Amino acid sequence: MAKRQHRHLFYRYFLKRFLDILLSLVAIVILSPLFIIIYLLSLIILRGNPIFAQYRPGKNGKVFKFYKFRSMTNKRDKDGNLLPDKDRITKYGKVLRKLSIDELPQLFNILFGSMSIVGPRPRLVKDMTFYPEEVMKAYSVTPGLTGPSQVTGGRSESSWESIFEEDLKYAENLSLWLDIKILFETFGAIFKKGSEGGAETSKREYYYADYLLKTEKISKAQYDKGLKLSEEIIASRGRVVYNKELHDNIEDNSADTK
Repeated sequence: MAKRQHRHLFYRYFLKRFLDILLSLVAIVILSPLFIIIYLLSLIILRGNPIFAQYRPGKNGKVFKFYKFRSMTNKRDKDGNLLPDKDRITKYGKVLRKLSIDELPQLFNILFGSMSIVGPRPRLVKDMTFYPEEVMKAYSVTPGLTGPSQVTGGRSESSWESIFEEDLKYAENLSLWLDIKILFETFGAIFKKGSEGGAETSKREYYYADYLLKTEKISKAQYDKGLKLSEEIIASRGRVVYNKELHDNIEDNSADTK
C-alpha cells in the first residue's frame, strides 16, 4: 500500500507535469495545420479575434487566462451590450463546440502549466466565490482540458452536487490510471456527442452562481456581492479562496427559503 501511495505521489507531482508538456507539445505540432485553418475561418466568419480569452480559477484558486476558439459573434444591442448567447452563436460555432475543436487553444495553457490534460474543468471565478469549503478541496489540483465530470454528463446533465462529488473524488484519487481512464472515456463522449448532433440538454443551470440565484438559495444582493468580489479578484489577478462570510450568508438565506 505504501509503495502504491508513493507511486501516485510521484505521478501527481512529477510525471503528470512531464506528460502534460510532452503530449501538449506533440499535439500542437501535429494539429498546427488545423489551428491555422480554424484561425483563418474564424477570422472570416466571425469577423473578429478568433481567440476567446477569459480569466478563470486554476490550481488552488489562482486565476489564469483561459483560451478557446470563439464560437460566437460580438453582436451588440443599440446600447452597446452583448446580445444573449443564443443570438450570437453561429452554425459554424456549433460545429466547433460539437467536435470540441473550440477547446484546442487550451493545449497552450497545458504547455505553459496553467492547465493539465486531465483535471477538474476550470469554471468561472464568479461561481467559485460561492463554492462551499469542502468543495474547494477539489480544486487544489491543476484544472484540465477534460475531467471527471465531463465524462459523466457534467457538461449539461449532471446536478451541481454530482459534479462536485466527481471532482472531489478525482482530487483525492488522482493517479496515472485514472487519467488514462478519463482520457479514453472523453474520446468516447466526443464521438457520441458528434453522432448525436451535439445536442445539449440543459437539465441544470450552467453556472453555479446563477443556479443559486434561480433556486433562491441566495438573494440578488448576495449574488451581486459575489459578482463584485469576483471582479476584484480578476482585476488583481488574485486567488479565489473560501469566503466564510459569503457562504454563511448563503446558508442563512437557504434556511429562510425552506
